[in-house]
Amino acid sequence: MTKWKLVKGGVTAAKGFRASAVFVGIKAANKDREDMALVASEVPAVGAGVFTTNRVKAAPVRVSRAHLRSPHSCAVLLNSGNANACTGPCGIAAAKALAASMAEVLHCGVRRVMVCSTGRIGVPLPLEKMTDKLPELAARLSTSGGAAAAKAIMTSDTYAKEYAVEVKLPGGSLRVGGMAKGAGMIDPNMATMLCVITTDAKLSKGTLQNALHHAVERSFNRITIDGDMSTNDTVLALANGASGGVSIKNGSPEYALFTDALNEVCTRLAFMIVRDGEGVSKFVTVQVRGASSLQAARKVAEAVANSTLVKCAWAGNDPNWGRILDAAGYCGVRIREELVDIYYDGVAAVRGGTAAPTPKDKLVKAVSGDKFTVTIDLHQGKAFYTVYTTDLTEKYVELNLSE
Repeated sequence: MTKWKLVKGGVTAAKGFRASAVFVGIKAANKDREDMALVASEVPAVGAGVFTTNRVKAAPVRVSRAHLRSPHSCAVLLNSGNANACTGPCGIAAAKALAASMAEVLHCGVRRVMVCSTGRIGVPLPLEKMTDKLPELAARLSTSGGAAAAKAIMTSDTYAKEYAVEVKLPGGSLRVGGMAKGAGMIDPNMATMLCVITTDAKLSKGTLQNALHHAVERSFNRITIDGDMSTNDTVLALANGASGGVSIKNGSPEYALFTDALNEVCTRLAFMIVRDGEGVSKFVTVQVRGASSLQAARKVAEAVANSTLVKCAWAGNDPNWGRILDAAGYCGVRIREELVDIYYDGVAAVRGGTAAPTPKDKLVKAVSGDKFTVTIDLHQGKAFYTVYTTDLTEKYVELNLSE
């Protein structure tokens, strides 16, 4: 039985949260679309975060990681059109200046403001233009501003991504909501994206961080589109306790209900990112089972999910299982070819490392839809892992010829 229900509002669904967006014109080509957003809590909140594992980290990633050491957080300032990455000391100074200016407008401590940026790498932020708009951004804050904020952080996304749920607790209810952006440069650890999660649950900073870490591992770190990892990947969570419920402790029944809701929000947002991938036409689930270890299952799943040859075959409705077995073989995991089975939506393509006696038209039909599952059984153990991925079409190349 579902323990939560879908509600409207995205990042402002939870009590005590407001959001807004304004037009700045951060990217010269953008003439009228709002491109800076703010999510803020009306009461002090605790914050948590998960960031890119890329060794080249953008200035806002470095600044936000430092600010999360503060015991409390109040807001997240986000912009599209400029990543503020590979901009040196000036980029760090710009990120700090934005946080400081936003904190002054909101009347809170500077370390209570996190910053996120997405867009072109290597270009300095138009700091003065952005700072001038911060009072207007704060003045626009409202409980109905979630949709505008979600739209303002889009880059190559074709639609705004937001989701929220409500879950009943013994003493009342709580809500978890979120917004995300992402369509290209998507690869696990972390998938290229910005995401803000809000909740009116009452829990400690450590408990929120633990819950967010596990939710990200089950969602955003299971998706890939093109195998490229960004410099700016960020998931931030704010919890303000405005629901008035009991304090949620790690391992308690309330914690289980809260994490179910958090996992649902993160997973749905992750799936939206995959479905909106640049130049893709299919949503593909890659399941690896029967592996000797979790690490082995993950390596095989990610090798198949990121293979350009495999993804091009899927784009052509070609059930080319040889490319799948090839990817499994080069990922560094010891496998026994003669034990491997491969299925498309349960239809056998490979049995014991060689072609199964399934008519090709059945396999073609299995991969011709816009959604299917590839199952790879290694028959070497009990470990399993799942990655959500896509095909790649000519459109992906067209979209990435220039920016």
